[in-house]
Amino acid sequence: MPTLDKDFIRATLAGSQGPDNRPLADHLQWVAACESFASVKLHIAGLTDTEALDGFARRVHGAIRAEAADKGVPLTSLIVELVDDAGSVLHNSTTGPKPSQSDREKLGSQEPTQQAQRPRPQEEAGSLPGVDRIIAVGAGKGGVGKSTVSVNLAVALAKQGHAVGLMDGDIYGPSLPTMLGLGAMDMIIHERLIEPFFVHGIKAVTIGKMVDPEKPLIWRGPMAHGAFKQLAEQTHWGELDYLIIDLPPGTGDIPLTMAQTLQLSGAVIVCTPQKVAQDDAVRAARMFQQLGVDVLGVVENMSYFIGDDGKTYDIFGRGGAEHMAQRLGLPFLGAIPINTALRTNSDAGNPSANFEPATAGGDQLPSALLELANNLESQTALASMRQGRTKPKLTIS
Repeated sequence: MPTLDKDFIRATLAGSQGPDNRPLADHLQWVAACESFASVKLHIAGLTDTEALDGFARRVHGAIRAEAADKGVPLTSLIVELVDDAGSVLHNSTTGPKPSQSDREKLGSQEPTQQAQRPRPQEEAGSLPGVDRIIAVGAGKGGVGKSTVSVNLAVALAKQGHAVGLMDGDIYGPSLPTMLGLGAMDMIIHERLIEPFFVHGIKAVTIGKMVDPEKPLIWRGPMAHGAFKQLAEQTHWGELDYLIIDLPPGTGDIPLTMAQTLQLSGAVIVCTPQKVAQDDAVRAARMFQQLGVDVLGVVENMSYFIGDDGKTYDIFGRGGAEHMAQRLGLPFLGAIPINTALRTNSDAGNPSANFEPATAGGDQLPSALLELANNLESQTALASMRQGRTKPKLTIS
């Protein structure tokens, strides 16, 4: 006989359709079950109306209770919580008697009011003197070109006339020494502050210039935490319009350290078109939302390949990341192609060459990178207004 456990609830929701004609399991963020008590947490983008939330919760209750009755699975109490993008509870619904305190502890859940009031890391984070906007570039998995996007985005913003800094937050696998051509340069410490390198119109700092380039950093979390804070807080950034932080892949210690340390304007998710990359990108987006960081949008990297003959080839299934962004209700910032010139310029440490058609294999790559920078500027401005950091300006002439 089936028992009331996480697998039973996940399977039930996978076989039940939500109000958006997608399986309820697509919206599931968290599930717990103990004896005859169960609790689930779900998120559906853009759903805020009280009546619609209640209808969605009733659909979840009905699906789980009907399946439990059909299979003879004991179900005494079921808690359904619907949350917003940041993880705050919008609607709570319980059927059956409320579980006791000991049952709630077994479930690992909390009262909704307590959960909504729990401080998120961003609420206690600080700012960097002179730095206007801080943007993290993250991805759910490695190999999607996160560092490539970070470097070229920083250079593109600089070409738009902004003062830009770039921090290599990938403590375990720093890429900036190669991608910016820092090999022959030495790091300078002045009055206990790191002086960033000034290359390709941007200021850059990386732990890759502090350690042996061929020595692996076999560090536990606290050491990586300390290294990240040192790079961020003990660098002489000066006055910056943007500081771009290239994060390591995944949802581990470094993103959490960053969210606790720095007040972010938002985050950019990098994804390739394949389904396997999208699955991890969704987790990265949810991580930022739970940390209280605005997701400014999704970039589809390696969207298509441009051959030497100028033809384009959709090697990885062009448009997959854009569809994922639409499903999550996130802005789509742009699609970045890949060609031989991009690989050559990256290996040579010359990202500036990606902005000249003669050295970028045509005008498709430069246009895509500048469009990405423009879209990011727009989304950052909107996020700043939502966060109350800027106010609209009215100019009368």
